[in-house]
Amino acid sequence: MGSRERLPFGAGSRGGRMARLAPCWSRSGFADEGSMRTRASTRCMVEGPLPLPARVNALDSEDMFGYVRRFVDDLDSAFGAVNERTCPWLADLRERQFSGLLCLGMGGSAAGGSFLSALADHNGSVPVLSHTDAFLPQWVNPDWLVLATSYSGNTAETLSATRMAIAKGLTVVVLATGGELAGLAETHHDVHLLGAPGGQPPRSGFGHIFGRQVALMRCLGLLPEGEDNAGMIERLRAASARLDPLAGTEGGVEALAEALLDRSMALLGPTELAPVLTRFKNQVNENAARFARVGVVPEMNHNELVAWGGTGGVADPTVPDQAVLLLSWGGLQPHVKARNAWMVQHLETEAAWQLFGEGATLLEAMLYHCIVMDWLSVTLAVLAGKDPTSIGPIASLKASLADHA
Repeated sequence: MGSRERLPFGAGSRGGRMARLAPCWSRSGFADEGSMRTRASTRCMVEGPLPLPARVNALDSEDMFGYVRRFVDDLDSAFGAVNERTCPWLADLRERQFSGLLCLGMGGSAAGGSFLSALADHNGSVPVLSHTDAFLPQWVNPDWLVLATSYSGNTAETLSATRMAIAKGLTVVVLATGGELAGLAETHHDVHLLGAPGGQPPRSGFGHIFGRQVALMRCLGLLPEGEDNAGMIERLRAASARLDPLAGTEGGVEALAEALLDRSMALLGPTELAPVLTRFKNQVNENAARFARVGVVPEMNHNELVAWGGTGGVADPTVPDQAVLLLSWGGLQPHVKARNAWMVQHLETEAAWQLFGEGATLLEAMLYHCIVMDWLSVTLAVLAGKDPTSIGPIASLKASLADHA
């Protein structure tokens, strides 16, 4: 594509890195921004081309924007909720030498397990695996600790796999707001409850869930203690306020959402951010009812790269309609930086942005990306005329399965 100019967007660049939200490269830039705004207006199922605050008031039936705004507060309270006073069973578990941690969960309740796995790969003391199915892996044995997470406490697959773990004599920690999963801690000796506040859509409760999961790992010595937890929380809180599309700042999340309204999304990033990419996809799927695809670097460089074209002479015919969001952070390996630089130079995309995860640690960068993805997905939803809470097809499927149970 030749040279690509970094266009001003949101906070712009800092030291050559896209510090907040900024296009990393673009063929057409925002020359067509006016037409995108017009299309966004006609999509909204309310009268007239309303500004974003009016759209949110008309469409956000369960205050999903409010839940996103409180995400960092949820994290903060969750980090402090796991200790020997609230969880007296911690002392016993800390004395055991577990070979690894198996995380059970589905949907929004599964995301934390994947994040823990990446953190453990980065600086943990035992392997952590995330398992999203109704059946327990055959190889797992009582040397492994099981963390079963279901925000509602009634997720069928998680309940099934947890009961199998109990039957095999494994030690289980259940993280739930109630339901059948929480009840297992009352009826089985080596099943321990880690409670969480309820009353909101599970995917919006990630702060409550993941904060407790990280705190549990730290209490058990499976992850190192956070050296600057309070500082991290304050930086994340400031970032969320800065990125809030209803805060009155020009551009930023709202402008990016408008640019993505009529494009398929490819979410690319390094291996250590793979769980972030997956949660990004899932948030876009559920909140905005939009497809998104994940590509992990370097693996996608060995297959998907061909379909993007750029140097091979042939490319997928949908490339002109694709948008790339390239996620990064300050700890990228040199070979990944080189791969990203090549892709910036050669991928034949019409529009693409680099989203840089601010933070001194992998955990902080992951959480920063969560803030961006949550604001972006709910904003994309209301611009497209969708209630960000509505998940009709999932509810319909669950009802159908219950009828055939």
